[in-house]
Amino acid sequence: MVKLSAKCLLAGDPAVGKSALAQMFRSDGANFQKNYTLTTGIELLVKAISVPETSDSVCSWQEPSFCFCFQEFFIFDSAGKDLFSEMLEKLWEQPNVLCLVYDVTNEQSFNNCAKWLEKLRAQAVGMHIPGVLVGNKTDLVGRRVVEQKQAQEWADKHGLEYCEMSVKEMKNFEAPFNILAKSFYQLYKEKVETFHSLA
Repeated sequence: MVKLSAKCLLAGDPAVGKSALAQMFRSDGANFQKNYTLTTGIELLVKAISVPETSDSVCSWQEPSFCFCFQEFFIFDSAGKDLFSEMLEKLWEQPNVLCLVYDVTNEQSFNNCAKWLEKLRAQAVGMHIPGVLVGNKTDLVGRRVVEQKQAQEWADKHGLEYCEMSVKEMKNFEAPFNILAKSFYQLYKEKVETFHSLA
């Protein structure tokens, strides 16, 4: 079995559900916390992720400050406040995959995705970094203001995959990380094939 090490940056405005998504994914949907405190800086989570349609895996952990694990898929849950932007830029260096989250009931959080994506990609200029745009809180049907088609078109324009979910209803919360694991694995395979072709 191949094990890969990847760094996933999880970003978006405050209160869009980033921490809830990360915690739900880490616990396999075992619990949904109704109340979250403001994330200050970065929370690091790790958990084994099976790569869809393969027998391999990408992994991820939960430790507050250890970055020395070699075979892990690190999920960096980032603070959404600009107050922490300078700290984030240092911790965001050399990402492998990106997960950008917005709230489908909050148009500003969607509009701010452009700002977040620019900041994330500034950490890997000239490199192709797979990413996914995630629309959260689809359970709030009557309050929805950002339509799926609009978000899908924006994601396509910026080279991102797109999915929607409701962390509260435990619907589709695995999808963003499965998409990223598959994309990262595909990049890994392409690099190996290129290396072999040069050998």
